[in-house]
Amino acid sequence: MNFLGDVKFAFRSLARTKGLAFTVVLTLALGIGANAAIFSLVRGVLLRPLVNRDEDRLIYIRQSAPGLGIDDAAFSVPEVTDLRSRVKSVSSFGEFSTIGFTMSGLGEPREVRSGVVDGSYFTVIGLHPVLGRLLGPSDDGPNAAGAAVLTYRFWTTTLNSDPKVLGKVVRLGSRSATVVGVLEPSVPYPADTEIIANIVTSPHHLSATMVQGRVHRMTELFGRLAPGATLETAQSELRVAYASMVGQHPEAYSPKGQNRITAVLLRDQITSKARTVLIVLMVAAGLVFLIAVCNVANLILARTVRREGELAVRAALGATTGALRRTLLAESLLMCGAGAACGVLIARPMVSILARYASRFSVRALDLTVDSSLLWVGALLAVAAAVLLAFVPRLPSAGGASGISRGNGSPRVTGSTTRRLQIFAVTQIAASFVLLVGATMLLKSLMAMQSVETGYDTRHVLAVNLPVNSYGKTDDQVADFYRETIRRIGTMPNVDTVAVGTQVPWRDAGNFGPGFEFAVDGHVKSPGEEDPRGRLRSVSPAFFAALGVPLISGRDFNDSDARKGSEQVVIVSQSLAQRMFPNQDAVNRHLKWTDPVMQFAGISTQPRRIVGVVADVDDENVVPGPALTVYQPFGQEFLFAGRLFVHAHGDPYALVSPIRRIVHDLSADQPVEHAATLEDIRAEVLTPDRLNTVVFGGFAAVALAIAVVGVAGVLAFSVSGRMREFGIRLAIGSQPRHLVTGVIRQGAAMAAYGVAAGAICGYGLARVAGSYFEVIRLPGAAPLLSSAAVLLAAAMVASVLPAVRAARVDVIQALRSE
Repeated sequence: MNFLGDVKFAFRSLARTKGLAFTVVLTLALGIGANAAIFSLVRGVLLRPLVNRDEDRLIYIRQSAPGLGIDDAAFSVPEVTDLRSRVKSVSSFGEFSTIGFTMSGLGEPREVRSGVVDGSYFTVIGLHPVLGRLLGPSDDGPNAAGAAVLTYRFWTTTLNSDPKVLGKVVRLGSRSATVVGVLEPSVPYPADTEIIANIVTSPHHLSATMVQGRVHRMTELFGRLAPGATLETAQSELRVAYASMVGQHPEAYSPKGQNRITAVLLRDQITSKARTVLIVLMVAAGLVFLIAVCNVANLILARTVRREGELAVRAALGATTGALRRTLLAESLLMCGAGAACGVLIARPMVSILARYASRFSVRALDLTVDSSLLWVGALLAVAAAVLLAFVPRLPSAGGASGISRGNGSPRVTGSTTRRLQIFAVTQIAASFVLLVGATMLLKSLMAMQSVETGYDTRHVLAVNLPVNSYGKTDDQVADFYRETIRRIGTMPNVDTVAVGTQVPWRDAGNFGPGFEFAVDGHVKSPGEEDPRGRLRSVSPAFFAALGVPLISGRDFNDSDARKGSEQVVIVSQSLAQRMFPNQDAVNRHLKWTDPVMQFAGISTQPRRIVGVVADVDDENVVPGPALTVYQPFGQEFLFAGRLFVHAHGDPYALVSPIRRIVHDLSADQPVEHAATLEDIRAEVLTPDRLNTVVFGGFAAVALAIAVVGVAGVLAFSVSGRMREFGIRLAIGSQPRHLVTGVIRQGAAMAAYGVAAGAICGYGLARVAGSYFEVIRLPGAAPLLSSAAVLLAAAMVASVLPAVRAARVDVIQALRSE
């Protein structure tokens, strides 16, 4: 019989066992679908080439100071100039600075994140326009006309792909620029921007402090390898040049910083944050596939034992072992092929869901599309599973004993078959245990983050982005705008307190870098000790009352503090006061900024009197830690806030429309954006952690369900093969409850072995993964014990039905079976 005949025979055979076939197809569909979807995601994010020209020669350059806890720092203009002149293995460098603009001229005024680039940036990065042109050398220099390029996503989503946008003049802060082109679809790195403009649009970039300040670091640096140069050559040359720079300018580099420079391929840099998450996802999907295959193997093995008589007859009639194996392979291919087809159908919507999930870690996932990889991954997994399943059962020979009674066709399972069934079940439990522990760890972390006290009144505080619109206005006029906004909103019903500040907690994290060096009077540093770093925040009077942060000692800012020329005062956090003034009162002591970057930010380094101490709040991290924070009064120096905070005693969202009307009455082109309560902002920031928990929890739930069904199936088959034994035991006086207990004990034993195997394998896997990924850590006792308890309980519940069946054996029928 040829293979086509085997397939026809297999189809008729499976048609007689529709329940089994359906179960196998559904189980494999889950395993194959999950793996096909994850592979599509991994391929799209980690393996798909960038659209950038010669991407294998495009590098990203970064410096760091691990000794100061600074792992990722930009460059200053003098540093970039030095590298350009000293490094020959990089043929060209491209500069990119991220800056926020208040933009008007393209519909509603809005706050946009912009890239400010030099004339060589687009040549280095290797991108092309889909409309108009990109920026080039002619757009460089202080005398160039303002020019801007729209990113493809902004053009298509916000402007509906309007081709008439070319030539339009937009206002960017205090400057204007002409839209000259639209960038092709590409990965938005290092920031997801709406526009990319030339340097002349940012007055700060033209200032002497920016051009000459070696410690004024805000430029991301890209490079293109010279012909014949390798990444290793460039890294070596960059390190030599950087060491020379540090030696020539010791004042710009902390001795404790352990300053270093690194270069990586741009694609590796872009995918670095997503790589660990996606690899863990692949492992999770692989474990689900393993569990599914083990479950199906049990079903196939059980079916093969039940049809031992049929196979033995065929063997006795001359069928070779190869012919019998080919029959099993045909059946496996039919079931696995159907499972793969269903899996691909399941995988398509899964890819869309997982892409939204992965976009939290990599912008590459935003443009992920479903392609033919789903089909060939599904086909490959189906063939692999089919071959494995076809060779799981043992086949009878023409003259050999079958291991089961063929007198009446009732199965009598041999010890070898039982062991294989149990091994597959234990493997399922072990893989489920690993997934369940991982999901439990994520759930525990998420619950801890959600329950932690923030120090803010998150439920009643509405935060609104009110970015500075300084076009045609003096500093005093901008400050007066905010003061009048506060006054008018403060008169609204249901409003308790109104204030402004420099950043919204958690949502604006990282906007001000790692903090600035400061010193206080009376604090004597030990030899070699660096000045501590503190966060700088500019806030208006009543800011702490608006956000529910208690004042511990001293006073709040008042209106006279928030004026230029008034006494320079600050309020400090409790952690800063305790660290710098242990067992002393910090009020009326003095603090001054010593960080050299302050001269570029226009912040005075004169001593400031501490007038108050407030409770610690951490506006950077969702799990708060001790924060050295210095608050300066809004309006005293040019640190205009741009963030409005309204404390309400009703529904905060009911205030959004009235606030927008008030703001637009004062300034018609003032953006009013991203209104949300602090509670919702924190929930949004926690979304990646919540998604992690849901995704891995889903994998664990599917794995647990399949594993429990597998345990129940093994026990049911074991009970069916021991019917005569149970009948005899009942006949000689054994109690039914003893049989029930014995079967349940057998299920618990399989679960216990599986948990032990999973713990050992999981520990080894975590140790190996931890050597490559720092974020991988071993679970604590709670996830281990709770996961083990869930699996043991589930296995015992799954054992109940087979156990009850064993206790209800008809003694007469069982004894007649032989």
